[in-house]
Amino acid sequence: MKLTKIIALILALTFALTAFAACAGKTTTEDQSSESQADVAAAAKVKTVDISLTDELYAFGVNKDQPELLEKTNEYIAQIKADGTLEAIVAKYFSENGSPAVVKSAEEDSSKDQLVVATNAAFPPFESTEGADYTGIDMEIMDGLAKFLGKELVIKNVAFEAVFSTVDAGYADITASGITVNESRKEFVNFTDTYYTASQIIIAKADDAAFDACATLEEVEAVLNGLGTDVTIGVQKGTTGQYYVEGDADWEFPGLPCSCKAYDSGALAVNDLVNGNIKYVIIDEAPAKSIAASVNE
Repeated sequence: MKLTKIIALILALTFALTAFAACAGKTTTEDQSSESQADVAAAAKVKTVDISLTDELYAFGVNKDQPELLEKTNEYIAQIKADGTLEAIVAKYFSENGSPAVVKSAEEDSSKDQLVVATNAAFPPFESTEGADYTGIDMEIMDGLAKFLGKELVIKNVAFEAVFSTVDAGYADITASGITVNESRKEFVNFTDTYYTASQIIIAKADDAAFDACATLEEVEAVLNGLGTDVTIGVQKGTTGQYYVEGDADWEFPGLPCSCKAYDSGALAVNDLVNGNIKYVIIDEAPAKSIAASVNE
């Protein structure tokens, strides 16, 4: 055989072996996607149990001495429901492509025409801080309301259990803080028309299988009612979750047979869950999903 043919044969064989090795080691996009999803699942620290424990309606609480503000706020709520603004604001926080707005607060000044809003900015996606500013569904609505009224917006960030007393005492005109309408809260504020439907759900550790077989509320409640006092559930102070766990006649919640630990925010409760200090967290669905996603990322 001639030398040139031998060289050509060697080159062809080398190319074939290289191509085979490349094909054998090649990972398809589908394989990469599956591996990526598996990595995410393995890395997850918490999960939500996506069965609603309650049915609730959110509204804003207005100072009882300001009936005109109540009327104007209801007018604004009706307007943004009708023209799609409310739906668009909410969609920003439940879409991967959403672009939430940053809302700025002016300094409180009694000489100016201002709308003073009391909130607890530790309840994403309804209210949270963005540096010195704010973001969230409620914050964007309040920003729009201030413009609608021709007023300057002032936001007061206080503990959740203090938002009602802050408005009642006249230190704020209105409270916007993911607030469920309840008879006992009507002692402190006049509620506007409702603007959002919410519910409480459970956050558990990712490897907790206690609720995996549950398909109904009754099955979830059966698991919860089987817990003992040695089990602690975390909640945010003063919220529906706390009333649900501890029991409350006004809310018609019988309570659970376990222990309850209240935190200043849902995020702090979930952090304690991750650290193994409590068994579950019960908070509103939207914040639950937002916090869980943040922790798992």
